[in-house]
Amino acid sequence: MRDRIVDQLGDLAHSRFLVYLMGPYKAFDIDAMLEASDTDAAVDLSKIPESVDFETLVGSDVDLDHQEAVFDLLLYVRDRLRTDPGVNAFLAVDIDIPLEELDAATQSIEFAFASNAVIYVIPKLGDNLGVGIEAGSVLEALYRERTTTDDESAVASHHERVLFIHETGVRSAMVAAVQDRWDARVYSYTDREDLVRQVRLFVRDLARREQHGALPELDERHS
Repeated sequence: MRDRIVDQLGDLAHSRFLVYLMGPYKAFDIDAMLEASDTDAAVDLSKIPESVDFETLVGSDVDLDHQEAVFDLLLYVRDRLRTDPGVNAFLAVDIDIPLEELDAATQSIEFAFASNAVIYVIPKLGDNLGVGIEAGSVLEALYRERTTTDDESAVASHHERVLFIHETGVRSAMVAAVQDRWDARVYSYTDREDLVRQVRLFVRDLARREQHGALPELDERHS
């Protein structure tokens, strides 16, 4: 999957450092999902709304202002990271994989496990904003791996590559659920420039740790 992503994204200064960016394209009830996962051996992803295909929003009753605002913010962060420090940041819509081959939720999980950094950007767009299908499915996949695998170093590596960064003012219940359930790293940001600054620092820290052997290089793990 890493090679497939790199081939589609093109050459940059650090082409093989992949940064998967996600955001809450569509809200869902995080509490309901957590309750279901606690009473079942596996999470039924079909119960969670599918990721939004932006090409299908025209003429729908979805709040386009909110959807477009999130998408615009993710594109802004992606483009800034691709310029400096020159890493291959991408959104799910940047990678052309037919849904007949992999459904949207499975694609997100595969993208996350193939990426050097996984970053969830959560702007404040409403009191009832959910985490989104990508965040919920990927974080739950990491959580399930942590509870079922004996490879502790691999699990620790995946978790250390995940950042959940929300705009100041996003309701605390959602942030607490992410921290308590999935043990994800959580930051807050005040504006776009602060968001880009913190994400760059996170990415550079991961790159430095890979270079010094504190984190495994993913090309070795996926070879």
